[in-house]
Amino acid sequence: MSNVEKIKVMVVDDHPLMRVGVASIVNARSDMTVVAQAGSGEEAVTLFFKHKPDVTLMDLRLPGMSGVDAIRSIRSAHAGARFVVLTTYEGDADIHRALEAGAQGYVIKGMPYQTLVEALQRVHKGGRFLPPPVARALASRMPDSDLSVREQEVLRLLASGKSNKDIASLLGITEATVKCHVSAILVRLDVSDRTEAVVTALQRGLVHL
Repeated sequence: MSNVEKIKVMVVDDHPLMRVGVASIVNARSDMTVVAQAGSGEEAVTLFFKHKPDVTLMDLRLPGMSGVDAIRSIRSAHAGARFVVLTTYEGDADIHRALEAGAQGYVIKGMPYQTLVEALQRVHKGGRFLPPPVARALASRMPDSDLSVREQEVLRLLASGKSNKDIASLLGITEATVKCHVSAILVRLDVSDRTEAVVTALQRGLVHL
C-alpha cells in the first residue's frame, strides 16, 4: 500500500510512553501511518489543522483542555473530523460525553491492540466502533440520569467530602437548597444515601477524584 492510501492517524495522549506504544502499533501496519503526536488538547487542535489526519486517537484526560473539549473544538471547524477515544475511563457518563462531542469510536486502554486497529479501520470507513463492554455501559445508562449543572457541582463537592453546610457556603446557596439538590441527585442516580451517590458517580464517570 502506498503512502497516499494509508490511513493518516494522530495520537493524542499526555503520557509519552503511551504515545510511543500506540504509534508503534499503528506504524507497524501496512495500511496506516502516524502523521502527528500531541501531548495536550491545545496541541491536538493545532496539529490537527496542520496535518489533517483521517482519524485522531484521543485520550480524554489531558492537561488543560480535555479530550472532549479538543474534539468539540476541532469538529466545530471541521465537521468531518473522525475520532476514536482511547482512555482508561469506562463510566457511561464519560462515554456519553465523548460520543456527544463527536467521537465515533471508544476503546479502553488495556483492550487487545487488535481492538484499536479495528476501531481505526471502522471509523475511517465512516462507521462507529463501540466494543461490547462500552456498548453495555452505554445501554445501562438511565434515560433521566442527566444531572443539572448545579447538581453536578453539588455532587463534585460531595465527592470531595464536603458537608451540606460547606457546600452551601462554597456555592452561595442555603443549606435547605443543598438538601434539595442532594435529594434530586439520589433520585437521579437511583441510590439511597450520599456515600452510595459518590461511589456510583465515580464508577459512572460523573465525577473524577
